[in-house]
Amino acid sequence: MLFIEVQKIMADLKLIPNLKILSSSKLPLVLLMLVNVFGSLPAWSAVPIACIGKNNIVKLEVVSTPAEVQRGLMYRTSLPEGTGMVFLFHPPKPEKFWMYHTLISLDMCFIYKDHIVKIFENVPPCRSENPNDCPTYPASGIGINVSEVIELPAGYVKKHGIKEGDKITFQL
Repeated sequence: MLFIEVQKIMADLKLIPNLKILSSSKLPLVLLMLVNVFGSLPAWSAVPIACIGKNNIVKLEVVSTPAEVQRGLMYRTSLPEGTGMVFLFHPPKPEKFWMYHTLISLDMCFIYKDHIVKIFENVPPCRSENPNDCPTYPASGIGINVSEVIELPAGYVKKHGIKEGDKITFQL
């Protein structure tokens, strides 16, 4: 039923001219994109989550605009266990992350085609006031080609046995 309602909304908005190309497996990502368009999901929606691997469920805060992506988790003093932030890059593109003005250590999962392609664990805050002094992840090259990046509290990846290659599914 939820899938039909989303298709109706999107058809009304003319966001997708041919509804047959939208499969139910992409519905969670479509709803996450609606957050970007409207600032929130309709009242009948739930908090977006990621299922990482077989049984790791994380509640997500969604960011997708350039300003939201740049700010990320800056100035936050905590990130509760079982929560994270997902950065959406649609279409996928090479990305690097940094910890400028981020006050807490994080684990970062770089995702492409529904799988973790790279993990950076226990990434420390950058205390410098000069952003050029903050390292990037990855440190060299143009970045890692991603469709999403999930930031989690430091130590979450190790504690829950998450590894590169694990499948990621987004749900509402």
